[in-house]
Amino acid sequence: MSANRGAKIVINWLEKSRAHRIIWLMEELNLTYEIRPFKRLPGSGLAPPELKEIHPLGKSPLVSIQPAGTDGNEQPVMVLAESGPIIEYFLEHFGGSDGDGEERKLVPKKWVEGKKGQVGGETEAWMRYRYYMHYAEGSLMGPILVQLVMNALQNVPFFIKPITGLIGNKVSSEYLAKEFRTHFTFLEDQLASAPEDGPFLCGKDLSAADVQMSIPVLIALSLSIIAREEYPRVTAYAEKLQSTEGFRRAAERVEKMEGKPFALL
Repeated sequence: MSANRGAKIVINWLEKSRAHRIIWLMEELNLTYEIRPFKRLPGSGLAPPELKEIHPLGKSPLVSIQPAGTDGNEQPVMVLAESGPIIEYFLEHFGGSDGDGEERKLVPKKWVEGKKGQVGGETEAWMRYRYYMHYAEGSLMGPILVQLVMNALQNVPFFIKPITGLIGNKVSSEYLAKEFRTHFTFLEDQLASAPEDGPFLCGKDLSAADVQMSIPVLIALSLSIIAREEYPRVTAYAEKLQSTEGFRRAAERVEKMEGKPFALL
């Protein structure tokens, strides 16, 4: 049977969104999939209302899957939402898992030899993997979204710019600068201490945690939120992610679909 195991996969893809992670994941898992593109609304930049016809929150990424039935008939379409659950679902069903996290594509080995099932018996690589799958959206993406809002305030009419500028400067100096320094100093240190000397966060091999982390790291560099020279390991890590074959194939597919160079923002 093909890698898809008979399932039909549709990525409901919103331009300039975190949905790129999911396309990259599909490429890494060698799955066949369709992209259903959606454009942001002019002026507001919000997602179009049509996405709410797929999921009540109308957020991207959303993945529609029509599983193949055991009787040969197609099953009802199921919809997956949120990057983390989408990634974990696909790893469980299409990553070669044996049920307890061993020998699964894009997931580090879970147990230290002789310690399977013991509290504290997990490998450092797997513990990092589990942490970064949640850290990316749970802690790191928050201040980056605030920065995006602050940037948007620069496009308001000229007569209220002094007000929005004052607010933006205060937030940037009292909150964002400290947050970014804390997070990216942490990431710089984590890359320096990665198992097997990296170059990825969990070791020498790309993991789904790197796919998850790619969005906040690449956006931070694109917006010059952090200085490349101040965080050389984070910068090298971002370049490594973009040079992987799966990332390049995903970007090329988006470029072909949109007819313009790939960009996250």
